Order: sequence, then structure tokens, then C-alpha cells
Amino acid sequence: MSSLIYLHGFNSSPQSHKATVLGKWLAERGLAGSYCCPALPPRADQAIALVEAEIARRTGQITFVGSSLGGFYATWLAEKYDARAVLINPAITPHVGLSQYIGVQQNLYTGEQYLLTDAHVQEWARLWCPSITPSRYLLMVETGDEVLDYREAVARYAGAEQIVVQGGDHMFQSFPEHIPRLLEFAGLTG
Repeated sequence: MSSLIYLHGFNSSPQSHKATVLGKWLAERGLAGSYCCPALPPRADQAIALVEAEIARRTGQITFVGSSLGGFYATWLAEKYDARAVLINPAITPHVGLSQYIGVQQNLYTGEQYLLTDAHVQEWARLWCPSITPSRYLLMVETGDEVLDYREAVARYAGAEQIVVQGGDHMFQSFPEHIPRLLEFAGLTG
């Protein structure tokens, strides 16, 4: 059976809007068993280990759905596992962009605080893929993203299928209307 593994963003959680909308959409169509959204720890090495443990439990084709920092992780995983990934307003170089936030951080959903350090940044840098296979990806960006420049994602994933929506924001407001295409790309129907 095909599976979707949703990877949430920086300081986010499985309770994020897109993760819950997608989970509910799949459950309503009898596809809940094909969906997983782990709570990713702040450290990249730990987050990847958690996802790889989930991969080991699954059979069939896996498609990663990554939002923001989760899109960065999804890229690394798609390249490593010869898999597909749907990227939603993905972070391109978190080891550069998030380095300015070194210090105390707080998860937006759980309230958990932790210290973001150079070690986090170094782990992200180790996951950078200098080249990608465009055919693995479906990129979804909104031009009004106030956190990440959508043009960087469009350039990084040149040659991939791209859905570029005018306006919107980092939360990707138009997400629900793109779920059918996401599932078609992942090989899931229902």
C-alpha cells in the first residue's frame, strides 16, 4: 500500500493546519492507514532517525509531504530513498536562514522550549543535497509567502512539476484545493 509521511516545519507539529486537514481528508475517504505525521524533534539527526524508523515499518511506495523545514527533510529523504516528495513552501537552505535564530525557541503548538545551537545548523548543512532529481517532486508555493522567498524554491526545483499560486502566505492558504493533485502524484486514490 502506498503511504504518505507528512513532515511538518520548524517549531511546528502534527497539529499544524495542513497536517490535520490532510489527515482528516484521508480519513474521510478510508485512507487513514496510509498517513503518518510524526512529531519531529528540533534536531535534524533525531528527526531523520524518527522518519527512517517509520519508513522501516511501511511497505509499498512512500511519498513524503514536507512543509517548510519539512520540505528540506523531504528532499533529502526522497533523494536517499528514491522516493517522491510533495514540497509545500519548502525551506531551501535552513542551515543559512535559521542560523539567525540561534537561541531559545518555542514550539508553536506544544509550547516546548529548547535551545537552537550551532549543532542544529551543522546537522541541517549535512543534509543539503547539492543536486536533485526534478522528476521526484511536486512543488507547491504561494507567492505571498512572508517567511521564505518562493522564487528560491522555483529555481531549486526547476524541471519539477510546480504549482505556483499568486498571493497566499507561508501557511499555504490554498492547500485544501490541491489535495487531489497531491494524492494523484503520490499514487493514492479514494
